[in-house]
Amino acid sequence: MGSTFSSPHYHVVFSTKDRMPLISDWASDLHAYMGGSIRGMGGTARTVGGVEDHVHLLLSLKPSHCLSDVVRDLKKQATIWTKENHSANFSWQDGYAAFTVGPKGIENVRGYIAGQAEHHKKISFIDELRKLLDEAGVPYEERFLV
Repeated sequence: MGSTFSSPHYHVVFSTKDRMPLISDWASDLHAYMGGSIRGMGGTARTVGGVEDHVHLLLSLKPSHCLSDVVRDLKKQATIWTKENHSANFSWQDGYAAFTVGPKGIENVRGYIAGQAEHHKKISFIDELRKLLDEAGVPYEERFLV
C-alpha cells in the first residue's frame, strides 16, 4: 500500500455521429460492454446508460489515467464491438463532455444516468448538453453542439 490517496470520478457524455438514433434494443449490451472495457483499462464504470443517440458514464479512474486516452480507447473499442455485432456503419462523434464528480455527488449522477429514458421524453440531447455545460461553467461554441 502506497502513500497516494485519490478518488477521481467523472461524468462523461458523448453521442453517436451526427446525433443519429442508432443505439436500439441492444443498448444494455453496449452499456455492459463499455463497463467491461473500463474495467479492462483498470478503471471502474459505476454506471453506464443513455438513449438512442448518446451515452453517459460515471467513471472512477486511477490518478495515472489520462481521461482523454480512456475516452478515446473506450470509443474505439465500443465502435469495433458495435460494428461487429449490430451496425456496420456505426460511429461516435469526435468529442465528448466530461465533468468531475465529488464523492457526495456520485449517487445524484447515478440517478441522473438511470433516468435518461424518462428525462429525454422532455428534453433533447443538445438541450441537455447545453444545460450540463452551463451548470458546470464550461464555455462552448454553439457550432460544436449541432
